[in-house]
Amino acid sequence: MQKGWRSLLIAALITATSAAGAVETRTLNNGQLILEDVPNIPQTIINELNRYQNVRSASFRGWDLDGNGIYVSTRFGEVSQLHKVENAGGARRQLTFFEEPIGGISTRPEHSQLAFTMDAGGNEYAQIFLFDTENGTSEMITDGESRNGSILWNKQGSAIAYQSTRRDGRANDIWLTTFDGDKKEDRLILKSEDGSWWGPSDFSQSGSQILVMQYISSTRSNVHLLDLDSGEVSLLAGTSDEEADSRNFPAGFSYDNRSVYIISDKGREFTQLIRKDLESGDEKIITSDIPWDISSFILSKDGRRGAFVANENGMSTLYLYDPRNDRYRKVDSLPIGLIGGIEFNPEGDKLALTLNTPKTPSDSFVMDLGRRPLSSGDLTRWTFSEVGGLDSESFVEPELVHYPTFDEEDGKPREIPAFVYKPRNAKGPVPVVISIHGGPEGQYRPMFSSTYQLWLEKLGVAVIAPNVRGSAGYGKSYLAMDNGYKREDSVRDIGALLDWIATQPDLDAERVAVFGGSYGGYMVLASSVYYSDRLKAAVDIVGISNFVTFLTNTKSYRRDLRRVEYGDERDPQMRAFLEKISPNNNVDKIQVPMFVVQGQNDPRVPVTEAEQIVAALRENGNQVWYMNALNEGHGYRKKENSDAFTQATALFFAEHLLSEDQKKQLSLNEQ
Repeated sequence: MQKGWRSLLIAALITATSAAGAVETRTLNNGQLILEDVPNIPQTIINELNRYQNVRSASFRGWDLDGNGIYVSTRFGEVSQLHKVENAGGARRQLTFFEEPIGGISTRPEHSQLAFTMDAGGNEYAQIFLFDTENGTSEMITDGESRNGSILWNKQGSAIAYQSTRRDGRANDIWLTTFDGDKKEDRLILKSEDGSWWGPSDFSQSGSQILVMQYISSTRSNVHLLDLDSGEVSLLAGTSDEEADSRNFPAGFSYDNRSVYIISDKGREFTQLIRKDLESGDEKIITSDIPWDISSFILSKDGRRGAFVANENGMSTLYLYDPRNDRYRKVDSLPIGLIGGIEFNPEGDKLALTLNTPKTPSDSFVMDLGRRPLSSGDLTRWTFSEVGGLDSESFVEPELVHYPTFDEEDGKPREIPAFVYKPRNAKGPVPVVISIHGGPEGQYRPMFSSTYQLWLEKLGVAVIAPNVRGSAGYGKSYLAMDNGYKREDSVRDIGALLDWIATQPDLDAERVAVFGGSYGGYMVLASSVYYSDRLKAAVDIVGISNFVTFLTNTKSYRRDLRRVEYGDERDPQMRAFLEKISPNNNVDKIQVPMFVVQGQNDPRVPVTEAEQIVAALRENGNQVWYMNALNEGHGYRKKENSDAFTQATALFFAEHLLSEDQKKQLSLNEQ
C-alpha cells in the first residue's frame, strides 16, 4: 500500500526544515516558476488537493447581437477565454484561444463584433482587439506598446473610446477610434495633465458627448461631460478643491439626454444614485433611504427601465428602477451573494447578471422581466460551473462578526467587521488564518473561495477575513481612516483581532497565520513586525516591503495615484515616516516563518519589493520560502502556477499551524 497523505506530508516537512544554510532553487512549469527553499510537493498531496483546484466559473460578459445568447468568460485550459452560450444550460462554445487571459469586453452595437483587452505575461500593458464573433478573427487596434482599457462603444457602433497611456507612456488620457468601413482613425480627445486617471463611461445617444470619470484617489473622484465637437470639458460632479473630498462616479445618460445619472457620496457617508438635470443643474437623490453604497447602475436600451446594485454589509442587493418616476423595488428572489455584470438584453425584457455565493462560484443568470418596469419574473441559471466533483452543500458559509479595536467611536470601542469561516465538526480550538484584502481601499466580500474551503476541510483551520479601517463599503470616513500618517492604525486593527481570537474558546490564539496580497501583503509584513510573538506563519503575496522604493519603482502611470493614498515620498517629512514604517527597515523585529510569492512582470508592486524583503529576512536568519513566476504579474492567472502556489501554501500552513495530533486527526485517507 502506498504511503498515505499524512506520512508524505510529514516527510516533506522534515525535508523543508532540514534544508538550512544555502538556498535550494528549483523550477517548475517549463522553467517559468522559480522556487527557492520550497520543498517538493508529494504527488499524493497534489492528488488530494486536485479537486479544489479544478473549480471553474462562468461570468456574464455581454449579450450577443440579437439578444438571444450570452458571452461568458471561463477556463477550460490554463487561462480564462471567451465562450458563447446559446440557451439556458447550453454548452459553452469557446470563441478565443489565446495563451493569455481575456480582460475587459465590450460588445459592438449593430455589429457581430466585440472589443476585448489582453496583456502579455501579466504586465498589464493591455491592448485592444476587435474580434469577429462569426469567423473568429481578431485584430489589434491599439499601438501594441501603451496601456489601454475602459473600452466603450458609442450607440451606433461606429466609434470606441478608451483610456490609454499612448501619448507619453505615463498620462492616463482618453482616446477615440472611429471606424469607416475598413478604415479607422485614432485621435486624442482628453489629456490628463495632473496625474489623475481619466476614463470614458457612457456616450450620449447621438455620440457627440461622453460622460467621463476623473479618478484622483479612493476618496476623491469627479464626473465631467466631454463635448466631442468643441472639446469642452464641463465638471458635473465633484470639485477642484482638494479639501472637499467626495466620490463621484458617472452612471449614464438618460434616454432623452436631458439628464445624467451619477453615483456620489457628496455631503453623505455612502454613495447614492442621483439624477442631474443638464440644463438647470438640479439634482435629485433617488436612493436616499438606502444606507449603503450604490455600486452599479444600468438602463435598458430603450430607456424604459433600469436596475442598480447596492453593497449592503458586503452582500449585494438588486433593485429594479423606473426612470419615469424614479421609483425602485428590491428584488427578493435572488440567492444571497455577490452580483456583477448586470445588463439588459437589446429588447429590454431580460436582465443578465453574474451571481457568486459563498457556496457556488460565479455563474451567469438571466431574469425575465414583466411588462412594467418594476416587475420581474423567473431567474434562470444559464451556466453550471464545475466544482471539481465536490459537494457544494458541504462548503462552509461565513459568519459576519464585529470585534472591538483600540480606539472609540461615539464613546464606545470602534468595531471592525470580519467574516469568519470555521471548519465543520471541529474538535477543540482550531488554528486560524487571518486573510487580509488588498487595495488598501478594497473590501473583503464573502464570495466563493475554493482555497478557503480547501483550508477548512483539509487543514482544519478557521479563516477570518477582516475589513480593517481603510476598507471600502462602510462609508467615506471609514475609507479615509488609514491615509497618510494614519497608515499603521490599520495594522493595529489586526492586533485587536488577535486579542479577539484569544477570547474565542473554539479558536487557538497560539496558532495563527496571516495571509494577504498586494497591500494585504504589506499588512502581512507589518503584522509580522509588530506581532511576531503571536504568529506562527505569514504568507506575503506581491506585497509592498518598502513604501519609498515601491513609489519610486511602480509604473509611472500609477505613481501619482498611489502618492495620494500612501503619501508623497518626495516630501522629506513624509519620506522619513514611510521609511520608518516600512517592513524592510524593521526586519529585525520579524521572527515568523515567511512565504513570499511574486510575479516577475508585476507593474504595480515590482519584483524588487519581494527580492529585498527575502534577502533581508535571510540575512536575519529567518526561514523564507520564495516563489516567483516569470510569466505572471500582480497575482497568478495561469492555472499551473496557481496550482503550485496553492499546494505550497497548504504545505506551509500544515508545517507551522498543525500539531502532531491534528495531523493524525485529519481526514486524509490512505491511497
